[in-house]
Amino acid sequence: MSFSSLGLSEQLVRATSDQGYETPSPIQQQAIPAVLSGKDVMAAAQTGTGKTAGFTLPLLQRLAEKPRTGKGPRALILAPTRELAAQVHDSVALYSKYLPTRSAVVFGGVKINPQMMKLRKGLDVLVATPGRLLDLHQQNAVRFDEVEILVLDEADRMLDMGFIRDIRKVLAMLPAKRQNLLFSATFSSEIRTLAQGLLNNPVQVEVAARNTTAETVKQSVYPVDQSQKSALLSKLVQDNSWDQVLVFTRTKHGANRLTQKLEKDGITAAAIHGNKSQGARTRALANFKAGEVRVLVATDIAARGLDIKQLPQVVNFELPNVPEDYVHRIGRTGRAGERGHALSLVSADEGKLLAGIEKLIKKQLPRKEVEGFEPKNNLPLKPKAKAGPSKARNKRPQNGSGNGRSFGPKPAGRNGGGRGRGGQSQGQSRSGRSGQRQSA
Repeated sequence: MSFSSLGLSEQLVRATSDQGYETPSPIQQQAIPAVLSGKDVMAAAQTGTGKTAGFTLPLLQRLAEKPRTGKGPRALILAPTRELAAQVHDSVALYSKYLPTRSAVVFGGVKINPQMMKLRKGLDVLVATPGRLLDLHQQNAVRFDEVEILVLDEADRMLDMGFIRDIRKVLAMLPAKRQNLLFSATFSSEIRTLAQGLLNNPVQVEVAARNTTAETVKQSVYPVDQSQKSALLSKLVQDNSWDQVLVFTRTKHGANRLTQKLEKDGITAAAIHGNKSQGARTRALANFKAGEVRVLVATDIAARGLDIKQLPQVVNFELPNVPEDYVHRIGRTGRAGERGHALSLVSADEGKLLAGIEKLIKKQLPRKEVEGFEPKNNLPLKPKAKAGPSKARNKRPQNGSGNGRSFGPKPAGRNGGGRGRGGQSQGQSRSGRSGQRQSA
């Protein structure tokens, strides 16, 4: 199957060919015709399978079929983070190179005046983070009365980051008659509830089992005491000669601290999180992609916004509080059919989090121990036999390994983080999603 067989124009097919793409991925094969039909679409696919092109290509074709008459925007794409918004806009620009389409991207952390000037010139496609979009609307720099197509990219992540109020404000200002597209790697129950009030008889596209991880990613768990995690990470990086490693932490402070420890061990490292300026984040990512930085330490703000070709290793220095975030974290490797390795450094107090992840992805992850880093506080593999049903409530999750030991499950701590425009809240529980928004 080719892109032209999906009904795309010659200009769009040329643009995809320029990027080296000849055969559409499974999500593109199903999503592109559905979007071209003008129907609402709710699509789920694993990270790294081409979801962005799945909505960008047909969106551009629909807009090209009739010229812009006002200043627009005619298509509005909302993304949860600055990095993802920039990445999506890059795709829009690449695929529209042979079309008279004007596009722009707006997000926080940078000066607003240049963004206002771009909007005044008129455009067809606007990619935005919700907070900055509302700021621009309040200053009368953008109107929504010409929006024909709305895309929520990684909408479940926007709920995690507390953007639901901003999304509802934007939805209330959009024309009632429009096409709505929801694309994500996972669809939580909250997102499905949102979709019921947003989408009109949508085409549902799901090319893989919900919340599954890519088969191209080898996953493993390294049991280790919390105090030994940084030392073990340094050993793994150096002993295995890893040259490009993306490491996830829960908090911004933790990311900074780990970066400093890696630097002391002679490993070039940089941190990227919500408290960093946009310039610092852009430089850190560019240096990492160029190989000038060996380890990039990130909070979950980067889980949906980094597209690094052939990234070999992803490390969970700490497990995420929300199991779905594990899927998105490790989705940074093993993209577009490439092989990848995702490993998690798990201490005894994270046993409950590990159990939640394994329940979500429906598989038990293999355990590996490193000599000299064996944990002191593991529990037996199997819980003691219970007397009867009345004690079933005390049953503990069975997390096992080949050595007959298991983690936790002690209650996992909740690590608080800053909210608001300064950056993403780290360690946020699901119940706190609908609070004030976080900076993208």
